[in-house]
Amino acid sequence: MEYIAIREVTLLAVVLRIVAAVIVGGLIGLERGMKNRPAGLRTYMVVCVGACLIMLTNQYVTQVLGTGDPVRMGAQVISGIGFLGAGTIIVTRRNQIKGLTTAAGLWAAAGVGLALGIGFYEAALAGGIALFTVMTLLQRMDNKMHRSAKVLEIYVELNRECALGDFLRLVRERGIEVHDTARERDADGEDGNRAYFATLKLQKRQNHVTVIEDIRTIPGVAYLEEL
Repeated sequence: MEYIAIREVTLLAVVLRIVAAVIVGGLIGLERGMKNRPAGLRTYMVVCVGACLIMLTNQYVTQVLGTGDPVRMGAQVISGIGFLGAGTIIVTRRNQIKGLTTAAGLWAAAGVGLALGIGFYEAALAGGIALFTVMTLLQRMDNKMHRSAKVLEIYVELNRECALGDFLRLVRERGIEVHDTARERDADGEDGNRAYFATLKLQKRQNHVTVIEDIRTIPGVAYLEEL
C-alpha cells in the first residue's frame, strides 16, 4: 500500500515529489550558484520543481479522467526548456562561448524533475547525483584536459611594428602550426594595434600557460590571451 501511495498521485506523493525536486534541483544548481553563473541555485530549483509539477499534472489528468497520454506534457518540457537554456549562452566580444554547461544543466534538471513528477524516484536520485558529480568533481579533470590539449585558440594584438606574417613565422619557428587566422577589426586600437584570432596546433601535449608565455616574448605582441 505504501509503495502504491508514492507511485500514484496522492497527497503523500505530491509532497514527496515536490520536496525532492527542491532538494535535487538545488543540489544540481549549487555548483553554478557558487560560481555566480546566470542560472544558479534558485533557477535550478524552479526548473526542477516546474517540470515535476507539470508531470504530476499530466499523471493526475490521466489517472482521474482515465484518458490522455501520461507523458505528453513532459515532452513539451523537454523541448521548451531549450529556450530557457539558450538564454544563458552568450558569445563574448572575443568569440568566447560561455554558458553551455549552465544550459545543459538546466535541461538535465528538467529531466530530473520529470522523473520525480512521474514517481520514478530511483532514476531521479541517480541522475541528480550523477549530474552533481559531473558538474563539480569532474571539473578539475576537464580543466586539466583543456589546458594540455594539442589545439588552442588565442586572441592576439600586434603593434604597428609587427606584421602578421612576421608573427606567424616566429610562431612556426617554435614548432607550432597556425590555422584559421582571422582579423578582429572592432578591437583594433587607436594606437595602431591590430587584433587577430588564431587557432594553434602543438606538436605534443603541453601546458598552455607555458606556450602562451613563450609567444608573448615575440617582439610586437602587445596583448595575448587564450580563448
